[in-house]
Amino acid sequence: MGLSRSLVLASIAVVSSLLPTASAAGIAIAGSSTVYPVTSLAIKKFRDTSQGNKISFNLRATGSSAGFRDFCSNKIPLANASRPISSKEIKACQQNGVNFIELPIAFDAITVVANQSNGWLNSLTPSELSRLWSKASQGKVSSWNQVNLDFPDQPIKLCGPGKDSGTFDIFNKAINRSATNSRTDYKASEDDNVIVSCVANNTNALGYFGFSYFLNNQSKLKAIRIVNGKGISVLPSVAAVQKEFYQPLSRPLFLYVNDRSLRNNTPLRNFITFYLRNVEQLVKQTNYIPLQSATYRLVDSKLYRHILGSSFGGNIPVGLTIGQILQTSFDVHKKPQFR
Repeated sequence: MGLSRSLVLASIAVVSSLLPTASAAGIAIAGSSTVYPVTSLAIKKFRDTSQGNKISFNLRATGSSAGFRDFCSNKIPLANASRPISSKEIKACQQNGVNFIELPIAFDAITVVANQSNGWLNSLTPSELSRLWSKASQGKVSSWNQVNLDFPDQPIKLCGPGKDSGTFDIFNKAINRSATNSRTDYKASEDDNVIVSCVANNTNALGYFGFSYFLNNQSKLKAIRIVNGKGISVLPSVAAVQKEFYQPLSRPLFLYVNDRSLRNNTPLRNFITFYLRNVEQLVKQTNYIPLQSATYRLVDSKLYRHILGSSFGGNIPVGLTIGQILQTSFDVHKKPQFR
């Protein structure tokens, strides 16, 4: 790339100073409850700066799908997402004249959790998870011994994200091979704290959500090991995700920025610049898993060069790192002078 991260961010600031200013109206942000803690912390720290202390924010945890609906209909300039934008959502953005920049900011481990007092459930295979959560199990699989004969004859209580959640989409794609292949007879919510309470209040309950929500509730919940493609039972952790052992429930997390708003709204531009300058520490402080430093430099450069569209197209290609996917998108979009 040939650009240091500090130079990229300094260049953003220079370009920003040449763009039209906008009033310090509130910045509306919606979307993933998983990404919510990272963005919330970014807002808190930005408000402590001279640029951010007079800016108001409206941050809502609505689920990735609901966030994309607002984003692609031009209602909000910034969306949190725990999955890539889908082809249907890209089309909606195009129809409404919304050009966007896609910014990966972290990794996450979708964490399957049980009640802390559960002494017999320690690991699950993807096929057992599918037996629990697939649409075919609705109204049929209601006792734990129906999942595995070694499990007790106890009623199952399932708690999980609602259909507007990106976590719901990724989990069901990974486990049930389709984002729509999920039973609906469970306690569903886009608010991960509701899922925490659901599992914490029932000794036979099982749920899933982002890694941070487990770490923040370890006194009430225990993480379940997931058997990966090599037959190894793996607990979610920073190392397990970074080394690609925790499969198939690892995923990247994103910000999506409206490019027109970024160019014309100085407060938004200052906030996004601050966010990316501090993103690695923000991610660590909220108990998520940072990208590699080299990948963050690619993300910075993507913002600075206003590289539009999605590198993922609604899917995460198998066998490529996020850095490789971003580099591919740069090769496609680079102007001749950057080749």
